[in-house]
Amino acid sequence: MTTWKPTREQSQFIKRYAEALSSGDAALFAGAGLSRAAGYVDWRDLLREIAVDLELDIDQETDLVTLAQYHCNEKRGTRWRLNQAIVDRLSDVATPTRIHRILVRLPISTAWTTNYDRLLERAFEDAGKVVDLKLSQENLVHTRRGRDVVVYKMHGCVSQSHEAVITKDDYEQYGNTRPLFVESLKGDLIGKTFLFLGFSFTDPNIDYILSRVRILLGENVREHFCVMRRPPRPSEADSRQEAEYEYELRKTELRRTDLLRFGIETVWVDGFSHIEPLLAALSSFVHRKSVFVSGAAFDPAPLGRDRLDALAREIGMRLIREDYNLVSGFGSGLGEQCVIGALRGLYGIPRGEDSERLVVRPFPRVEPENQLRQNTRHREDLIARSGVLIVMAGNRERAKGSGETEPSPGVFEEVDIALREGKPVIPIGATGHAAREIWEKAMGNPERYLPGIETKGALEILGDSNATNEALLNAVFELLAKSQKVVGL
Repeated sequence: MTTWKPTREQSQFIKRYAEALSSGDAALFAGAGLSRAAGYVDWRDLLREIAVDLELDIDQETDLVTLAQYHCNEKRGTRWRLNQAIVDRLSDVATPTRIHRILVRLPISTAWTTNYDRLLERAFEDAGKVVDLKLSQENLVHTRRGRDVVVYKMHGCVSQSHEAVITKDDYEQYGNTRPLFVESLKGDLIGKTFLFLGFSFTDPNIDYILSRVRILLGENVREHFCVMRRPPRPSEADSRQEAEYEYELRKTELRRTDLLRFGIETVWVDGFSHIEPLLAALSSFVHRKSVFVSGAAFDPAPLGRDRLDALAREIGMRLIREDYNLVSGFGSGLGEQCVIGALRGLYGIPRGEDSERLVVRPFPRVEPENQLRQNTRHREDLIARSGVLIVMAGNRERAKGSGETEPSPGVFEEVDIALREGKPVIPIGATGHAAREIWEKAMGNPERYLPGIETKGALEILGDSNATNEALLNAVFELLAKSQKVVGL
C-alpha cells in the first residue's frame, strides 16, 4: 500500500493554516463539492428536470444561474418548481463524510457555505458543537449563547427553499436583499484566513465580494487557501484528448493566477481522493501536542493501586509542564488521576493560556440500547482532538459484584480508532492487562503502532514491570518527543 505524503507546497499550507487555527483566526468556506461527496446532487443534477421543461440539454449548459432564470421567466415569475426541486433532492438525510468529520473537529469558529443542504451544520452538531445558524438577515442580529461555531448559509437552506438564492434575479439583487451577509463576509475575509473546499469560484456573489475586498485593501489582502485538483492526464490519449488536456491545464493555471489577486493560494492535489489525507495531515499537525490517555483499572496489578494512580497523576502533570495538552473522557479511576495531575500542572499558568490545555469530555449517558453506539462516537471525537494515544492497564469487572476481571473492550476500541486515524499509540505494557497485549503487538510490529518513530530502547522499557515510574515516564516522553518530529513536517 502506497503511503501518502504531503508535497512541499502542501506542507507549507498545513503549517500556515495551522497557525491561523491556533490563533483563532481560521474560517471555512464549503462549496457543493463537499456535499456531492456525501451523495447529494450538484447544481447540474438539481436543475436537470427544469432543463427538460425548457427543452434544453443540461449537459450542454454552463450558465446554470441563467437557466434557472429562464424557468422563472417561462413561469411568469413563479419559482415553485425550483423550490420543490431543492426540497425533493436535498431533504434526504445524508451522512457526513470523513472529510466533514475531520473539518468540524478543527478549532474553526466561523464557517460559510453556499450549499442548501444541512450537512455542514449537522456534522458540527455530531461533533458536540453548539451551532449558531445564520439563514436570514434577521438571524444575524441574534447570537446563540454558548456557541462554538457560526455557520452562515449565504444562499439559504432547504428548510426555507422559497428564499434560496438560485435565479439570476436573486444574484443581481443579493446586495439589496442580503446586505448584512455581504458585509459580514467582507469582514471575515479581511479578519480571518479562509480555507475554500469543494468550491469552483464561479459564484457571482463570491466574485463580487472578493473584488470589493480587494478594492478596499489593494495589495494588502489577507492570505487564504483553496484546495483544487489538477486536471488528470488521460492515459493512452489520442491527439484530440491530449489537446483537450493541455487546454484544461492552461485554463486551470490562469484561474490559479487570477485567484492570487484576492490573496487565495491554490493547494494542488492530484485527485479528489487525496483531499482526505491532506486534511488528516492538517488535523494531526494541529493536534500533535494533544494526548489522549486510555485506560481503566478495576484490578491495579501488577503495579498496585498506589503506584498505578501515582503514574497516572505524573503523566497528567508532566504533559502540562512539557507543553502538551491532555484530552480525557474522565473515566473513573485512571482518567480521574490523569486529570488531577494535569490540574496540578496547570496551577500557576496565567488565566487564558490554560483554556485548551485540558480538554475533559465525560462520556454521556443515553438510553441503554444506544449506549455502545454513543460511546463509540464519543471515543472517535476525543481521539480526533488528539495527536497521540497513551495506553495504561485496561481492565474492568466482568460482572458487577463478581470480583472477576477482564480486558476492557473500550480500551481496545480506542486503540483501533487511533490506528485507523494514523495516530501513534504508546502502550505502557508494564501496567498489564489490555496495555500488555497492545505492547506485545507493538513490539512485533512497531511501524504500525508508532509509524516513523525509532522505538528501540524506550518501547522495551515500557514493557518492564520492574522499571520505576520515573523510567516509565521518561520512556513515554521520549516517544512523545519523537512523534512530534515525525508529524512536524
